[in-house]
Amino acid sequence: MIKKKILVTGGDGRFAKILKIKNKNLNLYFTSKKNCNILNIKSISNIIKKVKPDIILHTAGLSRPMKIHEKEINKSIALNIIGTANLVQVCNIFNIKIIYFSTNYVYEGKKGNYKETDPVKPFNNYGLSKLGGECSVAMYKNSLILRITMTEKPFLHKKAFSNLISNYMFHEDLVKILPKIINKEGILNVGGKTQSVYDFAKSKNSNVKKIKAKKRDNFPLRQDMNISKLKKFL
Repeated sequence: MIKKKILVTGGDGRFAKILKIKNKNLNLYFTSKKNCNILNIKSISNIIKKVKPDIILHTAGLSRPMKIHEKEINKSIALNIIGTANLVQVCNIFNIKIIYFSTNYVYEGKKGNYKETDPVKPFNNYGLSKLGGECSVAMYKNSLILRITMTEKPFLHKKAFSNLISNYMFHEDLVKILPKIINKEGILNVGGKTQSVYDFAKSKNSNVKKIKAKKRDNFPLRQDMNISKLKKFL
């Protein structure tokens, strides 16, 4: 059986680096900024003609630091919204499926247990930029939007919030389940166990110190998603 060829944008990114090392089941081709400029439709088209993928796994974009989405709005719009829209246009031309890496930040973050069908209301510019990307992807039916909550292993920070509830998983966890969901369509929440960020961090880094998010930190405290739909595919 011939495996579907998957072109990965953002080949130099944090997740892609783990995917390169840990992948065992997928036929992957990694791009870089040099051979695939997502702000240039011709550049995207050229790499598509060369690789001839069945699927584009769109992991490229702007994420950290979060403040950059407030300070450099044009850059955030270009990389997360326009770049994604360009990819969708090319996918439409060549009839290629696109899988888009979005975020739980598209939800308001106040009530928790968010389902894929719940209203979206991003609480910061990063969430808005990823939702903007989602809008273009959703217009194209041959697509899958993954609203992901993940981070690096081990937990990078020395402190973690004990009153902020989320669904963090590590990059390695997503690599394991990716082959089971690439053939799905629509929108899918992807994350791990619902727990405080501190409990998640403590499980892999015993030196993490517990702190509480305060109102002035401006963090919504219930960022957790309902992942019952995901569990059906695992």
